[in-house]
Amino acid sequence: MKKNSYLIPFILVTFCFALWGFANDITNPMVKAFSKIFRMSVTDGALVQMAFYGGYFCMALPAAIFIRKYSYKAGVLMGLGLYAAGALLFFPSKSIGLYGCFLVAYFIMTCGLSFLETSCNPYILSMGAPETATRRLNLAQCFNPCGSIIGMFVAMNFIQARLNPMSSAERTLLNDTEFEAIKNADLDVLISPYLAIGLVIIVMFLIILFTKMPKNGDQSHDLHLQATLRRLFTLKRYREGVVAQFFYVGAQIMCWTFIIQYGTRVFMAEGMEEQAAEVLSQQFNIFAMMLFICSRFIATWLMRWVKPARLLAAFAVIAMILTLGVIIFQNRMGLYCLVGVSGCMSLMFPTIYGIALDGLGDDAKFGAAGLIMAILGGSVLPPLQAMIIDRGTVLGDFPATNFSFILPFVCFLVVFLYGRQTEA
Repeated sequence: MKKNSYLIPFILVTFCFALWGFANDITNPMVKAFSKIFRMSVTDGALVQMAFYGGYFCMALPAAIFIRKYSYKAGVLMGLGLYAAGALLFFPSKSIGLYGCFLVAYFIMTCGLSFLETSCNPYILSMGAPETATRRLNLAQCFNPCGSIIGMFVAMNFIQARLNPMSSAERTLLNDTEFEAIKNADLDVLISPYLAIGLVIIVMFLIILFTKMPKNGDQSHDLHLQATLRRLFTLKRYREGVVAQFFYVGAQIMCWTFIIQYGTRVFMAEGMEEQAAEVLSQQFNIFAMMLFICSRFIATWLMRWVKPARLLAAFAVIAMILTLGVIIFQNRMGLYCLVGVSGCMSLMFPTIYGIALDGLGDDAKFGAAGLIMAILGGSVLPPLQAMIIDRGTVLGDFPATNFSFILPFVCFLVVFLYGRQTEA
């Protein structure tokens, strides 16, 4: 396909970045929402993230095999189909009324997201000159947080603000009949956006199905999984890229999930009611995502003159400094630092991705799977942070919510080391 024929496919695939951004960031506030609706601990609520990012891990390698056998377009369509199925499963999950059913729906939905990310990221890399591949991926990834902001806005205005204002403490005092009535009403509110996005995904599926897409890298369908994986993991840059991506995604999900708990603690200490504090915290989460978007465009522009690895290391250092502020400050200053961290995270995922896959050729299909499996960090690390938060205080009377951000600090240190090692 000629270069000027890439425009429509590039736009369609880039729109998919926004679609999975929506799913990621309408889901982060649901940890707090499910905890309240089902009267659970933060740790139990964090199972949402375990199911969500566990789907990424489990489906990435099968997705790579599927794409290798068929095509990038087939992978995108399979991803959209599973995404829509998972979202629409929220309706029967609400009817059953069990928390575990929602976890299954999240898992199926993110199996679809795993297909999408495993397909779309290397697909974008293939749509043009190799020397501009990382910059091109950063550009496409700029639209991922656009979807994220919409997801956060929907979560704040159509879920969090419409849930019953009864606090977590008040809900524990309800009898079973009262609890079930409020739970069912809250679940009606919660599932509506998921049903709507399910219908949007079906429309997107049909558009891509009937659009001619490039066949870059789709010529070879032979499967040599063992040999390919052995070849990939002998490459230090790729192997360490998978590790760096694991810790980066963990940091991202922790910062965007627990900003709700962090902000709620700060605002309630100022005398605000719990629901109002949660909604205001989500507003700060939206500010963080807006900064993330602006910073990603700036980082993409800077890559014209600064090596991606060097920029990655520099942003990781600033992220560590700001994370120390998140830990130390116990007022709004800490929340401002947490918002600032998002500006530093902006370039990390696509830059690690691009550096790790540079020069892999057709092996990039399986290489992409390893990097998507590394999203498991978003499943493993948030529950560990939630366990710290559930302690209330540590080291005497120091807020456990603040202390828990030592985990993102360690993650950014790993990203910094990767940037430094690949800079040469």
